[in-house]
Amino acid sequence: MNTLLQVKVASKIWLADDIGGYELSPLSDGGLPAFEAGSHIDLHVPLGPMRQYSLYDLPGENPCYRIGVLRDPQSRGGSVKLLDDVQVGDTLTISAPRNHFALHSGQEDRSILFAGGIGITPILCMAQQLARERRPFEMHYCGRTLSRMAFVDRLQQAQFGDESQVHVHVDDGTPGQQLDASSSIGSPSPDKHLYVCGPTGFMDHILQTARELGWDEGHLHREYFAASPIDSSDDERFEIEIGSSGRIIEVHADQSAAHALLDAGFNLPLSCEQGVCGTCMTKVLDGVPDHRDLYLTDEERASNDSFMPCCSRAKTSRLVLDL
Repeated sequence: MNTLLQVKVASKIWLADDIGGYELSPLSDGGLPAFEAGSHIDLHVPLGPMRQYSLYDLPGENPCYRIGVLRDPQSRGGSVKLLDDVQVGDTLTISAPRNHFALHSGQEDRSILFAGGIGITPILCMAQQLARERRPFEMHYCGRTLSRMAFVDRLQQAQFGDESQVHVHVDDGTPGQQLDASSSIGSPSPDKHLYVCGPTGFMDHILQTARELGWDEGHLHREYFAASPIDSSDDERFEIEIGSSGRIIEVHADQSAAHALLDAGFNLPLSCEQGVCGTCMTKVLDGVPDHRDLYLTDEERASNDSFMPCCSRAKTSRLVLDL
């Protein structure tokens, strides 16, 4: 299981309309684990659910973690409770940083960064790291209105290059500054990598445009914050067979495969429980999964050799898992 850390809320500010910023500092002299751009933490909201938040600032002289929290009107209790109840001086429990959205390591690679809304948090950190390492990149930041977009002023600072490198696109702005995805993405090449984070519709548009331009999946990198609701009214029971023992576990129609495994005594790592983070990914030895996650690529789904038990189910009556 991931290491849990105790941190103190050192500051709380408003980064934009409905976006709160939290600075989390260590409680002890031991500091906090290092991280790279694209990393996120699990945050245990007091008397509420666990949520994942991207780290938006690289560590400085005084190591701390900074997260941005969007007040989501459809929140299941995480963001609203955090913004309303958690104050400076409070102690929170978090995980050590994990990174499923890391920058490609090639020093000469060119990165194209796309951020939509609150998706700016990991993308800002990526821009910081690329600028610090003097690696070429271009960034496009999209939002509905400037008042709801965090870090716009900061992105105009010299450390991020000039206006030819960082572009801000606002839905209620002039037509000339709105995003043209095709021209911004451009033709693929072996040294170009695309990174996108934001609302599902925005991300799907960017990724589909890139595919239509000939980009391959190995050069497309994404991080979803949340999955869209799935109609589960037609879900049926299925069975899981444990590959190492042959034990059969029944998954009821109103139950996730992950919770069936947990109820049966398996120590399955869980985090987002929406098929977004990849924490619970499990190898499939036999059977066909019903993929409902946002983590696997189309090619990985087609291979049917892994699935996310937190959200995905089975198209066959039984799945044999490598457990």
